[in-house]
Amino acid sequence: MRTISTTVYQFDELNDTAKEKAREWYRNGALDYDWWDFTYQDAATIGLKITSFDLDRNRHAKGHLTMSLPDSCKAILKEHGEACETYKTASSYAGELATLTATLNREKEELSEEEYADKADELDDTYQGEIDRLTEEYEQELLEDYSIMLQHEYEWLLADEQVDESIRANEYEFTETGKRA
Repeated sequence: MRTISTTVYQFDELNDTAKEKAREWYRNGALDYDWWDFTYQDAATIGLKITSFDLDRNRHAKGHLTMSLPDSCKAILKEHGEACETYKTASSYAGELATLTATLNREKEELSEEEYADKADELDDTYQGEIDRLTEEYEQELLEDYSIMLQHEYEWLLADEQVDESIRANEYEFTETGKRA
């Protein structure tokens, strides 16, 4: 049997090259948990179920709405701050929906009872088609908003400052070259 003695260092005791190696070690295993769960849960509260996402340069999420367009907009406007992109998206679509509804109501009011009876189905079909189009566009914009959030969260978790803080908080020790001891 032989005994080997190794000097170990805290992160702040390492030189810059060794610190970078320690960061690399940390990043290789740092995200071995479902770090996106909070974002998925947030999306669910506003009626968006995210089923998958990629962090490649195309950066896209897949999913679908679980609430109606008006209900989802209301949830976002209530729960998300005005500076949030989802708030801006919901505000825009809530406005478009209100304009569409007002236009339909105005068209119905301008018709006589006989004209309304003849055109009611056509107006309702046109209105529903527009609602469907708005809903599809809204869903895609929300998915894009959440794709950006996921990308930012990923980048933040692996940024030097955050990695350094995590290494320090966990009191990891390293060899002089930055290899995990």
